[in-house]
Amino acid sequence: MSDEYGTSGRAALLVLMLENREVPNTELVAQYKIKLGPKERGALNEDGLLETAMDARPYRHRITDKGIDWCATDIVETELPPRSGPQARAHRELLRRVVPFLQSHGLLAQAIRSGALESLIRTVYLDLADGPQDWIRLARIRPGLNGATKSEVDEALVKMLKTGTVHLAPDSNRKVLTEADHEAAIRIGNEDLHLIAIEES
Repeated sequence: MSDEYGTSGRAALLVLMLENREVPNTELVAQYKIKLGPKERGALNEDGLLETAMDARPYRHRITDKGIDWCATDIVETELPPRSGPQARAHRELLRRVVPFLQSHGLLAQAIRSGALESLIRTVYLDLADGPQDWIRLARIRPGLNGATKSEVDEALVKMLKTGTVHLAPDSNRKVLTEADHEAAIRIGNEDLHLIAIEES
């Protein structure tokens, strides 16, 4: 199984599973050093593990549900190279125990999405903001979160708030609030918060 799609193909699937969003090919190269060539990309698309939008450059990749299932199996079943060190082997053994446990309790997707959603919130924020700590309406953030439910996003926002680098605030000018603002607000305590600002990491 380890050689089925090559090292780059397998790594790309894992990254896409963790990111839980459409990822440009340039980002795979720049951030993860993954070069997904035509042969590996074609095999992954043909087998339904990956969907690649090729209507414009750079190409954009998204993992499918079948791809996520493949990754979970690959993590558990694939053997490490013979020369792998003790730390790599310990990490593999940990994954072999944790992944099936999460799967059996229906928690694997939730565990993956939780971290991925926080990353996606930051990505959407940076796309909309003029710079770090710029206040952006949650009503503009939520539509870009790949269909994540309000409760999922609210849970992620509360976790992010605890880091001290993410800030939520109400809009003091209530007259400008739209229906979308009210629906997108997160209620913490007795206050509806409509704005988010994220510090530079």
